[in-house]
Amino acid sequence: MRSFAVSALREPPFPGTRHHDTEQVARESTDWAQHLGLISNGQRLRRADAAGLAGRACPEAPLGGLRLLSDLISWLFVMDDACDEDGLGSNPTRLAPTVAALLDVLDRQGALKQTPAGEAGPLGLALADLCRRVRARQRPAVLLHFISAMRGYLLALLWEAANREHGRVPPVDEYVQMRRHTGGVYPSITLTDLALDGFPPDGQRADPDWAELDLLAADLVCWCNDVFSYGKEHRDGPDAHNLVTVLAGETGDESAALRAAAERFNDRLSAYLTAENEVLASHGDSVRPALAARRNWIRATYDWSRAAERYA
Repeated sequence: MRSFAVSALREPPFPGTRHHDTEQVARESTDWAQHLGLISNGQRLRRADAAGLAGRACPEAPLGGLRLLSDLISWLFVMDDACDEDGLGSNPTRLAPTVAALLDVLDRQGALKQTPAGEAGPLGLALADLCRRVRARQRPAVLLHFISAMRGYLLALLWEAANREHGRVPPVDEYVQMRRHTGGVYPSITLTDLALDGFPPDGQRADPDWAELDLLAADLVCWCNDVFSYGKEHRDGPDAHNLVTVLAGETGDESAALRAAAERFNDRLSAYLTAENEVLASHGDSVRPALAARRNWIRATYDWSRAAERYA
């Protein structure tokens, strides 16, 4: 499947580099996850290579910004694995208490006066730590945007769990919309903006053209991930939450669905390049750091997916 993805997906025309402190951050993120009880050992997390993805998304960020992003991605990988591989996301009734406890952490912006509810456990402690560290950067708008994006991610996990419970394959348009949230792209890009000091001003973020750019970037990250990961997901057991799967559900042809998914990615990449030029023309050089964050994520996902043991 990796060879198909490399041959069928258009390589993003952005430079791909990696932060020189990636290996150090990988060790520190694993220690962080173990200290807070997210993992019992670092084997699965090292295989996921969260720091490798973060290092590609933030190749020129200060060390603290890279660490924060790497820890978030580690948290997301742990949560995804708990849902997808450990059974937590098998149905909404089982997942709901954990989501409710994590939403309580977000509602309090990580400023907990007591240990998170038992259902959240280490996930709640780690999420509170992430929120506190974002707040410490003294960018309230970024904190609120991060919390909103994490809330969307958690609620979308309940949608996935309901689909699994009923053996439901969602229609393509519904999947595309929800995948932007289940992929954890929005909180990840928010912390990348923070690391690069490129979070767009409020007026620019309210611009529909900017919103469209974020949608395009999220689709590219998620669809690239779907094509590269389809082989592993299909081998381990059918799951409805992959672009190839939902396209095959409508056509009944897996090979055609693979080609269609790749074509969608390639078309979306062309649309992104056009939208980026329009945003740059409208807002000028002030948005270049934010555009760099989105470019980095598109390229980082492609490069990381080519080498990730997670999809081997």
